[in-house]
Amino acid sequence: MAVKIRLARRGRKKSAIYDIVVADARSPRDGKFIEKLGTYNPNTNPASIDFSEDKAFQWLMNGAQPTDTVKAMLSYTGVLYRRHLQIGVIKGAISQETADSRLAEWKEAKQSKIEDKRQTVGSAKEAARKAAFDAETKVKEARAEAIRQREAEKAAANAPAPAAEEATEAPAEGEATTEEQA
Repeated sequence: MAVKIRLARRGRKKSAIYDIVVADARSPRDGKFIEKLGTYNPNTNPASIDFSEDKAFQWLMNGAQPTDTVKAMLSYTGVLYRRHLQIGVIKGAISQETADSRLAEWKEAKQSKIEDKRQTVGSAKEAARKAAFDAETKVKEARAEAIRQREAEKAAANAPAPAAEEATEAPAEGEATTEEQA
């Protein structure tokens, strides 16, 4: 029986969450499985991968073949590197202590990269939010200034100007008013 480590879809439409399962290669995607190892949520940034690394490692050592997506996840979390080191221990190329120390160093470096990405994404979101707020404030102030100018123009138009009234009442000599011409 060929055993695969693969994803089984669940969750609602356009918001999928996947289970990482060990299943017979002949069974359908969301069908019967042997064991559930964990979950994968691609909707977060960075994607949330939560599974039992020990169980996945055990299945890999027993010959289970991961699909391409699961293989990328196992590589991302260090399970494939752990398998690589364990094969070196079995062959006698390195000792178990050396393999454990190399794996620990690799995991520390990987965790720092992941944390940096989370902080970068968070700070980028905050910067975008602040820029949008500043742009909105600028537009709001421009609208308020335009309203103030219109109000000032209306007030100036409604206020009687003495020089303007005299000019409209007494036409200059030689000019006929529109009433006289008719």
